[in-house]
Amino acid sequence: MIPDWTPLDRELELWQQEGLILPLWWRDDDAVAPTPELDRLSDLSERIGLPVHLAVIPQPADIELAGYLQPRPHLIPVVHGWAHRNHAPAGEKKAEFRLHRPLEAILADAEAGLARLTALFGPALRPIFVPPWNRIAPEVVARLPELGFRVLSTATPRTARLAVPGLEQVNTHLDPIDWRGTRGLTNPEILVARLASLLQQRREGWADNAEPFGLLTHHLVHDQDIWNFTGALIRRLMAGPVRVWTAPADRT
Repeated sequence: MIPDWTPLDRELELWQQEGLILPLWWRDDDAVAPTPELDRLSDLSERIGLPVHLAVIPQPADIELAGYLQPRPHLIPVVHGWAHRNHAPAGEKKAEFRLHRPLEAILADAEAGLARLTALFGPALRPIFVPPWNRIAPEVVARLPELGFRVLSTATPRTARLAVPGLEQVNTHLDPIDWRGTRGLTNPEILVARLASLLQQRREGWADNAEPFGLLTHHLVHDQDIWNFTGALIRRLMAGPVRVWTAPADRT
């Protein structure tokens, strides 16, 4: 299905006319090892010129992933929880970093995740914490800076630049997958309309345009339609008034 890009094109034209710039970033979740799907993600990122912040699950991460990423600086590793294990009881939404167990045990997992990926990736690792399922307790958020994290990334537009002192919030805003339905591509017309609306809110000042606009993907579960839409969308955005954002390496 070829989407009607008209709503997005019109919105981007207004951005051009008003001299606005969209900070743009890309996050892809659940990496653990080199795979053909990761090859495809890497190739797409390199061709289009938009780096991918690769949210790596620390506990099962394969040491071969470090060698794979080393010559590919457009793949930027960040910390995706610890084991991507659900600790919520039946009937609640899945979560690894909500208060379903002692706070100190949760913090120990976050600290272990940062330590393991630092050992694997060295200075290439960015101090971003991405909680699985984009869910995290405020009590955990408050302690992330003391562990060494400088950015928290979940989903939906942020309400403030800092989640807590010393921890910037940089979220994702558009996910092309229909997780609650087919688990394939969401209707492209809905995605284009949603994106145009999110950009309109920024242009009109209802949302924070200082926050990098985040595209969220999951390379391991993409079908051909998702790959096609993702590539076409990023090319369209990159041809517009955008500035690529990548996370700083500084942990001080």
